[in-house]
Order: sequence, then C-alpha cells, then structure tokens
Amino acid sequence: MRIETERLVITEFTPDMAQAVHENSLDGDNRRFVPDEVFETVEDARETVSFLMSQYGGTEGPLAYPVLTKAGENIGYVQMVPLGGGTWEIGYHIAKRHTGKGYATEAVRAFLPVMAEAVGIGEVQGICLKENEASRRVLLKCGFVPAFEGVGDYQGQKREVFRGVWKRNNG
Repeated sequence: MRIETERLVITEFTPDMAQAVHENSLDGDNRRFVPDEVFETVEDARETVSFLMSQYGGTEGPLAYPVLTKAGENIGYVQMVPLGGGTWEIGYHIAKRHTGKGYATEAVRAFLPVMAEAVGIGEVQGICLKENEASRRVLLKCGFVPAFEGVGDYQGQKREVFRGVWKRNNG
C-alpha cells in the first residue's frame, strides 16, 4: 500500500524502520497516552514491526503503516485496529518533534477512506483520553462525530475518554 498526500507518504513497514519506530515511541506524550506503544529497545520495536508486517494482505488487523515525510523521514504511524464485532478503531502517533504541523490530521484524512474500503466497513471509532486535546482535535478535524464522553474502558482501565465515530458519508 502507498498513500501520498501533499507532504506525506503512508506505506508499509520494512525491517529497517525498527530504529525510527523505537525513537518515535519514546516521547512523553506516547508514554502518557499510549504506554503500550512505547518500545524501550530497538529489539522490541523490531519484533513489533515484524508482527505488523505479517498482518499485511489480510483484514484481521491490526493494520499499521508508517507515516513518512516526502523526504523519507519516519515520523509516526497510522493504524486500524479491530475491536471485535466488526468494529474498527483508528490509531495514530506523530513523534513529538513533528507535532503541531498538521501531520496527524493529514495522515488520518488520507488513510481513513482507503482503509475503511480495504476492510469493508462504513464507520470507524476514534477513541482517546479526554485529556488528550491534540488527539481529540485530530479526530474532529477528520470528520469524527462525538459519540461518548465520560468514564470508559481505555487499555484495560476505567478512564475519562472521548469517542467519536467517522462514517464514509460524513468523513
């Protein structure tokens, strides 16, 4: 898969991306908001990249893809993750040194319709911690309609969350 936007390329992981995945995962926001996606070592990142690569070509998920600048720098990822019962969730992370430039919004806008079509779904959930204002703004800018705000399950814990829903016809 390859999706190009004005400034970005969304493509498939390759084994040589493990170092960048490791480095991109270590920032404070990632530790705070998605600690299960922090890779403390390059080997941890390499194992995860290998697993993610094994998912390509299927519709089981997770389906994760690196986000690169047009110059080829790996700055993060976008992903679709199955929640069960035919429901899928969008996920994304842009490394801290690249945030505030609209990259997450640009990547998610391009990725959503392509991946919704690929897995054969008409809507996607977007879930983030309520305190993660940047992620919430990305979801809203990308056409997610607020569906729930309050205490909900987030990575196995009861936390204050925001959940939005994107539908092909309103995204």
